[in-house]
Amino acid sequence: RAEFLRGTNDGHDVVLDAVELSDLTTKVAQGSSTAVHAASGIADPEAATALSQSSSRGVNLEAIQQPASVDASLQAVHRRKSLIHFSALCVCLFVNGWNDATTGPMLPRIQENYHIGFAVVSLIFVFNAIGYLAGAFVNVFLTDKFGFGKVLYIGSLCQIGAYAMLAPAGPYPLMCFAYFVIGFTLAIQAAQATGYVASLKKDSNAKMGFLHGSYGLGALLSPLVATEFAKSPRHWSFHYIISAALYVANTALLWAIFRGRRQEEIMEEEGETASDTDGNLNKFRQMIANKDVHMLSIFALIYVGIEVTVGGWTVTYILEKRSGSSNAGYISSGFFGGLMLGRILLLWLNKKIGERRAVFLYAVLVIGLEVTVWVVPSLIENAVAVAFVGLLLGPMFPILINHSTTILPRWLLTACAGYIAGAGQAGSAVLPFITGLLASKFGITSLPPFIVSMMSTLLVLWALIPRARYVPT
Repeated sequence: RAEFLRGTNDGHDVVLDAVELSDLTTKVAQGSSTAVHAASGIADPEAATALSQSSSRGVNLEAIQQPASVDASLQAVHRRKSLIHFSALCVCLFVNGWNDATTGPMLPRIQENYHIGFAVVSLIFVFNAIGYLAGAFVNVFLTDKFGFGKVLYIGSLCQIGAYAMLAPAGPYPLMCFAYFVIGFTLAIQAAQATGYVASLKKDSNAKMGFLHGSYGLGALLSPLVATEFAKSPRHWSFHYIISAALYVANTALLWAIFRGRRQEEIMEEEGETASDTDGNLNKFRQMIANKDVHMLSIFALIYVGIEVTVGGWTVTYILEKRSGSSNAGYISSGFFGGLMLGRILLLWLNKKIGERRAVFLYAVLVIGLEVTVWVVPSLIENAVAVAFVGLLLGPMFPILINHSTTILPRWLLTACAGYIAGAGQAGSAVLPFITGLLASKFGITSLPPFIVSMMSTLLVLWALIPRARYVPT
């Protein structure tokens, strides 16, 4: 073994890296050592001897000093680990999307089963919103105390309990409490998954699109199943048993992949490094003091609120104003299917025209389509328009999260991404509740103008959000 040998000549150091030379022998003539010593100008005879031994056996010292060929295999391991982790997060967002799209087709059946109107049935959105807001605020503290893996696991585990409360179709107050638990757990799960992907330095933009595309896929499939259960007056609530089973599988997967570890440990397996943080600073206070994160959070709240309002209340709108049948629940699937496709198929357009311009374009087109739903009394036209609304709304949230990485401090990125995602999930409860109040006073006809007004507000907010200031590293 050639150890780190150092010689000095005219003030310059010569260092030989330690390398294992298994076949190296010590049968080297003293004259050879002296010759190498003289030729190389190395003052230390031991260093010269080691150099001559390496040369006599054909060992290329420059090659030894190059990165080992094992780097290629290590990169392959990193890519495989990254794919496994990302796939688990996509499954997590898939079941979250499944949950959010369940309520729309179920609303008419819930009203009929409990003999309640628009205002009272909207209470499930109120409790859902309270849960979301609570989850968004405590997410930072839970993450610091328990870590990424445990928070994800506990959130998914609690979700199973919530569905166990919903499946028997018990008293309405119990249903409201279950929706509170669902809101809380969904907020922390969405915050963890979104914050993790936003923190990645490799392909984070594309991964964000696919992550939320997974949400759209779950939201696409859920109404197809929920609509069939909603047709049954006696067994409509059994749909929640399927939801519980999905979360059992999700819980097992999250534990098998992440095993309750912290984000820093998991990112190291992918060859990523976690953002630097200052342990003496309170991250929550820093986040609350940042004005930009509040602008982004308000945008997320309105955007996700619009998304769930359209996917949820459109079924009731079609039933009452367009004389739709019990199959109207499939329109909700069309909307969420468009949402999923938009997050994947429009990636090229976002890149071509720029993400900031893309949001302006999509928002204007959505407003135009919602106006047609408002004024054109055609079930088919309305169904097609709603599907295209989903297609155009789809890319907006991933773009928002991507943009946040360019204007927020990187050491706060995970906390801020979680806060933004949590605020968005709160919006998925707040705006549908407001829609229910408006419908109870003015009728369900108020849905399209409310969506148009919220989309117009979204346009103004996007114009006020600062342009990119930092280059993500």
